[in-house]
Amino acid sequence: MQNSLNTRSMIFTLYGDYIRHYGSEIWIGSLIRLLEEFGHNEQAVRAAISRMNKQGWIAARKQGNKSYYFLTERGKKRMDEAAKRIFNAQQEPWNGEWMMFTYTIPEEKRSIRDELRKELVWSGFGLLANSFWISPHAYSEQIQSMIDKYEIKDYVHSFTAVYNGPNENEKLVSECWDLNDINEKYNEFIVTYSQKYVIHKNKIEKGEMTDGECFVERTKLVHEYRKFLFIDPGLPKELLHAEWLGDHAASLFSDYYRALAGPASRFFESIYSDGNDLKKDSEFDALNHPLIQENRS
Repeated sequence: MQNSLNTRSMIFTLYGDYIRHYGSEIWIGSLIRLLEEFGHNEQAVRAAISRMNKQGWIAARKQGNKSYYFLTERGKKRMDEAAKRIFNAQQEPWNGEWMMFTYTIPEEKRSIRDELRKELVWSGFGLLANSFWISPHAYSEQIQSMIDKYEIKDYVHSFTAVYNGPNENEKLVSECWDLNDINEKYNEFIVTYSQKYVIHKNKIEKGEMTDGECFVERTKLVHEYRKFLFIDPGLPKELLHAEWLGDHAASLFSDYYRALAGPASRFFESIYSDGNDLKKDSEFDALNHPLIQENRS
């Protein structure tokens, strides 16, 4: 089961960083071949893709004797949201308002309540009190999507407010998120990947890394950095302390990603084209990813 979960997580990474830019669809044979680079076998891939299908992230179609799996609208939306956060698009200055979301969901709908908590954490909400969540971002669209998805309109309330004390906004932050713990994880990322970046950048410049090796390293990089989606709420700069390492980690990720992007994309395309029509999105260039460029500006 653990291996299946790991395989599923890697498939999410491949869809998010590669497949969604090639029509959001892939032949299962190509997917199996790509996952072999990370030690995942065919059985694990098929089990993971089946689970994602049942969960509504992807759907299947048959063409002759080949099975293809493509992102559903729900899957595309999640990938787009994740990409914007992973590639650290610049935030607008905070207007000082908090979005608040509270619910009272009946016990017979407990499973929905558990799923809702996971969605709120992923979206960057913090739990201030029992069933009372806050975010400094205006996530009205995300909230409405959750309300519609779980059919909980009768059990929830959402509104915006300005915190009037008696403490500072930082007090709210400290009660909802452990920024010191998140900062320590960013530090671990920086220590590990700054060393890898220097080594691999030199190897790439000398022609000592294959396209396949770059593909593996780029995918591992995105896979590791993607974990911050589940712990970092993406607070505006106004709510972060001076020692915050998130920006340093984002800059390192951006530079490392660009160093690996070209060769990694070539390898992906060489495997992908074996069983798929190579329909790359015309506006996408991994070497000059628009969100990475925005982050670097």
